[in-house]
Amino acid sequence: MAEGKKKAKHKSKEGTNTRTYTGRLDVARSGMGFVVVEGLKSDVMVRQDRMANAMHGDEVRVEVRGYLDNPNKRLEGTITDVVKRKQTEFTGKVEVHAHFAFMLPDSAKMPVDIYIPLHLLHGAKTGDHATVRIVEWTAKAKNPVGEIVNILTNESLNEIAMQAIISENGFPLSFPEEVIEESERIPGIGSSPPASELKHRRDFRDVLTMTIDPADARDFDDALSFQSLKGGYYEVGVHIADVAHYIEPGSELDKEAYKRATSVYLPDRVVPMLPERLSNDLCSLRPNETKYTFSAVFKINKKGVVKDTWIGKTVIHSDRRYSYEEVQDIIETGAGDHFKEVLILNEIARNLRAQRFEKGAINFSSQEVRFKLDELGKPIGIIVKESKESHQLIEEFMLLANRSVATYVASLTHKEEPVPFPYRVHDVPNEDKLKVFTMFAGRFGIKFNLSSGETIAHSFNQMLASVNGKPEQHVLEQLGIRTMSKAIYTTDNIGHYGLGFENYCHFTSPIRRYPDVLVHRILLECLNGKIHPIKHLEVQCRHCSDQERKAMDAERAANKYKQVELMQEFVGDDFDAVISGVSPHGFWAETVEYKCEGMVSATELGALDNFMYHEGEYCLVGRNTGLKFAMGDKVKVKLLAANTEKRQLDFGLVEYQGVALARRTRSKPEKKQKNKHKKW
Repeated sequence: MAEGKKKAKHKSKEGTNTRTYTGRLDVARSGMGFVVVEGLKSDVMVRQDRMANAMHGDEVRVEVRGYLDNPNKRLEGTITDVVKRKQTEFTGKVEVHAHFAFMLPDSAKMPVDIYIPLHLLHGAKTGDHATVRIVEWTAKAKNPVGEIVNILTNESLNEIAMQAIISENGFPLSFPEEVIEESERIPGIGSSPPASELKHRRDFRDVLTMTIDPADARDFDDALSFQSLKGGYYEVGVHIADVAHYIEPGSELDKEAYKRATSVYLPDRVVPMLPERLSNDLCSLRPNETKYTFSAVFKINKKGVVKDTWIGKTVIHSDRRYSYEEVQDIIETGAGDHFKEVLILNEIARNLRAQRFEKGAINFSSQEVRFKLDELGKPIGIIVKESKESHQLIEEFMLLANRSVATYVASLTHKEEPVPFPYRVHDVPNEDKLKVFTMFAGRFGIKFNLSSGETIAHSFNQMLASVNGKPEQHVLEQLGIRTMSKAIYTTDNIGHYGLGFENYCHFTSPIRRYPDVLVHRILLECLNGKIHPIKHLEVQCRHCSDQERKAMDAERAANKYKQVELMQEFVGDDFDAVISGVSPHGFWAETVEYKCEGMVSATELGALDNFMYHEGEYCLVGRNTGLKFAMGDKVKVKLLAANTEKRQLDFGLVEYQGVALARRTRSKPEKKQKNKHKKW
């Protein structure tokens, strides 16, 4: 129904409607709740005393008593039931009494203690730091009932912090026993797959095949095959681990993979979507092993012109495992294993990349910061990784495969309707954000043509080319990225604006993304001509998009923790930095040396002047001095505090644009003395 899921409806004596909806609860900092209901024009407001025991991110039922037919009236409601918890595991300290126990949660998101029956303590003692899984929490109960699943007493603070971040973002710390058991029962294929399976697959075992991944990668879900053809063409195969071959729809493995929907990448670990038996063994395209794959194979020339595409199930035998660094060395020196093939693949990738940008893809550069960690996971430095040609080689062939699969499915119909399919889409930039950004870019002499999506993309690329290597490059790139919409999964194929593709999906990473598993299943049905549309596919797309956002939140939180952990030993030191963000509460500065971000608060700045926030110019301006702090400005800051619990760095301002600032501060006794004189 257009207004969401309705459970009940009646007319009260006061002339108001009462209806029940299902939606997601967002809790603001003020404590006020807002239930987001698909189909309703506005969120349903829920006051703190009407939330029952629902928490931020939960899927809830909310009973609305309001003037539903009057758009000028704010909808208010009462939560009657929690349909699905966002988070079911929490970390904290255990407190054991004679007949019961409690766990005091670390996270403020869990506002009450968790009751633990003694038979669910599993050996935990008072003072232990542990992970608890909620097993029961009725609507009328103030405290949930939990079970100890992991004792962290002997773990490092880092381990406790990482596990807390994983839990608070709704990802389980371990796989259920039934999922592990099911994965262990799956047989391997050995060196000679059965003939019954081979007859359904194209055999690439005698074709040169390689994987190219980070040096520390443990799972390899994509490979490239290469062979020369006549007439200046080559056959390049993009081979993807056939995860769907091993996971039956509706199985325990499938349910768990869907629940997680994605792997989560933290600085010192990966929280995988699939158990190790699949991710690092059966589905990992390791060298010198025969593996089942799902492939897109292209007849292509050096200019990147695709003459023919074949899509289907395959079997491969990888000949060589490369790291990105090894391939980059081949590209730069022209020597090494299979250097001729690697150089041809790189030339094709260069031309594919050039074609994308000519057709409207936006060329934002990417810089990845990783932490150097010691054996205990403690950060001891950073590594700045830039996207080089070896990375771009793999990227272009993966993009080509993803686009080709989506284009094939988009060309088909089922019962005269488009085939339901989980596209990866990216909308045009937000109009309001774009206007603010273009006004700011105009200060640097940059003009935008906003007449269409194509001209906007062209303007972005012109801007990025014109500021390359200039002081304003970083700030314009960062602000430009912030104007962009977020890419999501949906059955509504509006195209991918940032890539400039009319059709796009995720096909190439089914080990770590559940939408890719869905793509493989639907694609196989399309190839076999037996399409059975997945029920509630759009709901599954939304779930996968939500899980992706939670994974990104977890990754940001973990990176922030590592930043603070790294900087703890430098409290009191000065650092060169660049202003990376501005708000009414102060500005954020990123240190040049360690790429760590902290805040210079409005309270700190108050010693200099009373500052006003100018949103359109991304800056703070002093009312009396005219002193201006804008994004991209160079500053020198002093590290005042590094709080791992809050994941927060606090800076003081030492120098601005090369000029030392004298902070006009007075001690409290002086203030009192002056006040006394004034009064007298």
